[in-house]
Formats: sequence, structure tokens, C-alpha cells
Amino acid sequence: METTGVHVLKHMNYLSETTDQKAVLHNLMETYGNDVWNYAFTICRNTDLSDDITQDCFLKVYRNLTTFRGDASVKTWLLTITRNTAYDYLRKAFWRKVTHVGFIQSTGTSDSAENEVMEKLNARDMWKNVISLPPKYREILILHAHNQLSIKEIAAVLNISEGTVKSRLHRARLKVIELKERAARELC
Repeated sequence: METTGVHVLKHMNYLSETTDQKAVLHNLMETYGNDVWNYAFTICRNTDLSDDITQDCFLKVYRNLTTFRGDASVKTWLLTITRNTAYDYLRKAFWRKVTHVGFIQSTGTSDSAENEVMEKLNARDMWKNVISLPPKYREILILHAHNQLSIKEIAAVLNISEGTVKSRLHRARLKVIELKERAARELC
């Protein structure tokens, strides 16, 4: 788990001053690339656009590597840049008109083939429910469940209060449960 504070700031400044910035960027991309892409995908729901957003995000990080202040974790800083970049892309006219929903798979292991299939189906259904939520609830769940950010870190990424994060997280969970119950009723 990454820690925040002065030593992270010193470490980032040390890396950016003593190491080739391209090497620092490469390290950040390897460490956080999947998190950045996944978060971009949860916002825009388009794989090609997520690729573009991720690339643009890391270009911004490269240009602003020395501006990292250490107020938050590196991951929080990257996800904030990702969120801002994704919403900039979505403001473009074409992407406001067209949104594609992709397929999300869960990778897990289980004891038997039946259990594995059931887990994958349950995970797929759960992610479909999460993706179908309004953006403000979808983002909260993804940042909390997938990226494992704390309430404080989520508040920093979304630029909202911690109380609002807690409230939205609670409502998002209730909405997912409601969607799951509705789907179960439709099967009966």
C-alpha cells in the first residue's frame, strides 16, 4: 500500500531530479497504467477512447512530473488527472452523442468449473449493474472497490467532501442491490 507524506514527495522529487524523467514515467506507467486505463474506461465506457485518455494522461504527467506536491498519493494524483482528462474528452461533441458499452470480465480462480462459471457470471452481472449506474455513483464504486482508494482519497480525486463520498457510496451500493433484486424478480 502506498503511503502519502513528505517521504513520497522527496522520493518523487529525487526521481525527477536524478533519474531520466522518461524512466520515471515508464515506472509510473507500469505501476499505474492499468488503474488509469480502467478508471478512464469506467468514465467513458469505450476502449479506444480509454486508450487515448490514458495516453493523454501520461503525457500530462510527463510534462508536469516536477509539479507533484505530495499532498496526496501518486495514485490519487494520477486518477485525478485521468478523471479530468476523461471529462475533457467527453465534453467533445462526438462523444456526447455516442457511447459504447464494452464487456467487462472478471479474472478469478475457483475449485470447480461450475463455480468458476458462476463466479464469472455473477461478476459480469455485477459490473453490468455498476456500469449502468449514473456516473457519480459509478465513479465512487470503481474508485472504492476496484482502485481501493480511501474515502479521503476519493474525495480528493473527485474534488468533493468526504461526507458526500460516504453518501454517494451508500446510495451507489443501494442502487446496485436494487438492480440485482430487479433482475432476480425478472427471472422468476
